[in-house]
Amino acid sequence: MNTTTHFLEKATTLEIAKFQQSIDRKKLKQNCMAFSGSLRQHPHEKEKVILLADPYGTDIMYYEFKNEDIFFAEKLPDIVNMEGEDVTMVMLWIKKGSIAIRSTPFFVQTVRAC
Repeated sequence: MNTTTHFLEKATTLEIAKFQQSIDRKKLKQNCMAFSGSLRQHPHEKEKVILLADPYGTDIMYYEFKNEDIFFAEKLPDIVNMEGEDVTMVMLWIKKGSIAIRSTPFFVQTVRAC
């Protein structure tokens, strides 16, 4: 039986313009950490976003950040899969000391020893 598992539902991308502000690069590097990926609105909490680290990868991992902890956002080049579908990528600069969630969903199944 061949099944496909989707850990995250497809969501609309967020406009990063609302996070943009003029920035001092030196201050940015001193006070923030950078995370890159595909940005989505959190499906249940409007004050949070989800950053899918590698949208076309096989090891799904994502971050949850509060909107208020995003100090700066930069648009990165889009990535394209083999079917020609593209995903907008961003780099989020998150304030040091913020509390975030790093999550790696997985499919629970029996693993046989070789």
